[in-house]
Amino acid sequence: MPPSNTTGGDRQFSLFEQLDIAENPKKAMRLPLPEADVIYYPAFLNPDTADAFFKALQNELPWQQDSLRMFGKTIPIPRLQSWHGDPECTYTYSGLTMPPNPWTATLTDVRNRCNHVCKTRFNSVLANWYRHGQDSMSLHADDEPELGPNPIIASITLGEARPFIFKHKETKVRHTHVLEHGSLLVMAGATQSHYLHGIAKTVKPIDGRINLTFRRLIVSNSM
Repeated sequence: MPPSNTTGGDRQFSLFEQLDIAENPKKAMRLPLPEADVIYYPAFLNPDTADAFFKALQNELPWQQDSLRMFGKTIPIPRLQSWHGDPECTYTYSGLTMPPNPWTATLTDVRNRCNHVCKTRFNSVLANWYRHGQDSMSLHADDEPELGPNPIIASITLGEARPFIFKHKETKVRHTHVLEHGSLLVMAGATQSHYLHGIAKTVKPIDGRINLTFRRLIVSNSM
């Protein structure tokens, strides 16, 4: 998203430029997505820390395989997931309502790091465990009403690197970026209004990947 000028001539920076200035610009890159504001930190966590988080989360979270009702059938979601957040952060997407599990020590640690970089306070996180190449996430936008307009989504990748697909809603143009172990992807601005995103299946024999997507839900006591 290009910067705009105010009437007084003061420059108004996009989220990317704010984070680029606040952090180390050599460690951040903006993805070439028109009408979006997406930043990628390939080495947000050092390898040892990322390894430790990956192992801890496998045992720390109450993973479950939820199901969705589609076309008159109950279909298992092709991955394991766990929803965590502040007590008031019940979340609904695709007809699935999830009350929050409490924050764990590992999730709190990662959240604090994301809060610092994104200059916000995330109050919830969706953890997804892609156990193998046949686990996936269909193309979608994180545009539920409780996320508010132009939400900031911070996505941490732990484990196997997987291609992350963006698809423009109007032009249908696709862009793929591989999300690496220990990386952070920040989606902000009008990204959710203009793009779908997801993780495709693969027949390649690959190891597991845990993804944490931190959000800030709009709830009555956090307005």
